[in-house]
Amino acid sequence: MLVLDANILIRAVLGSRVLALLCKYVENVDFLAPDTAFEEARKHLPAILERRNLSIAAAMATLDRVAGLVQTVEPETYKQFESLARRRMALRDEEDWPILASALALDCAIWTEDTDFFGCGVATWTSDRVELYLEKSSERE
Repeated sequence: MLVLDANILIRAVLGSRVLALLCKYVENVDFLAPDTAFEEARKHLPAILERRNLSIAAAMATLDRVAGLVQTVEPETYKQFESLARRRMALRDEEDWPILASALALDCAIWTEDTDFFGCGVATWTSDRVELYLEKSSERE
């Protein structure tokens, strides 16, 4: 299991590597993201796409495809870890607490490009190294 940050969802839409990794490993690894990560991606993508002169409709269709590969973690699952997650993220970006709370609730690592998660007490993987984790997780299945 691996909890994805909103920036990974956005990368899955804007690039090819993240989406390729999701497709390659989806049968053996549970990809998860809190509902707030999808909301954040949907909020920020239009402005990013506009700056890059990319089609909003096509990108949102890709995000919908990503949502089919990544399971949504609902608040009922992670809410009980809000206080702990907020404390751990307090000197960083406290608004990212649902990502950390989901990882704590599900006892799994985080895939992010956000250094605010480093040192939060949960293993974090960046896109340039995450395939090491995914390969190992696939071997266990």
